[in-house]
Amino acid sequence: MYHPKLIIGWQEWISLPELGIPAIRAKIDTGAKTSSLHAYHIEHFIKKGQHYVRFDLHPIRRNRTISKRCELPVLDKRTVKSSGGEKEERPVIKTILHIDGKEWEIELNLTNRDYMGFRMLIGREAVQRHAMVHPGATYIHGKMSDDTAKKRYKEYSS
Repeated sequence: MYHPKLIIGWQEWISLPELGIPAIRAKIDTGAKTSSLHAYHIEHFIKKGQHYVRFDLHPIRRNRTISKRCELPVLDKRTVKSSGGEKEERPVIKTILHIDGKEWEIELNLTNRDYMGFRMLIGREAVQRHAMVHPGATYIHGKMSDDTAKKRYKEYSS
């Protein structure tokens, strides 16, 4: 049976509930195979015999007052070629992506995206079975100002 896919724009506000991220602006890039999440202070450790990663992120660009500390098991380590052509070994985690009432599991590699316009890049592997990208549309599932996003973080922490 055919299930229609969610139509998304090339920019969307999404959430990552397992990481405590109620709102993050993401760029959908079908030219990129994998998805990336902004992370810094990346720390690897062993917990209950399993490899974990702990990291911090500023989910709203140009805002250092909101910071989240996240911790998840490491799924893999992969060599990823950046948009600048440099290869970097990055930890990969698995988490839930939420957009407009729909949720699915995605893999994210962690890297410092401070110099990039978006804190998160969603690659084609994350969307191919779940969504179709409308290349001329942005924020199909709701536009949000950075101030509104900040309020969501305050509400989420209370």
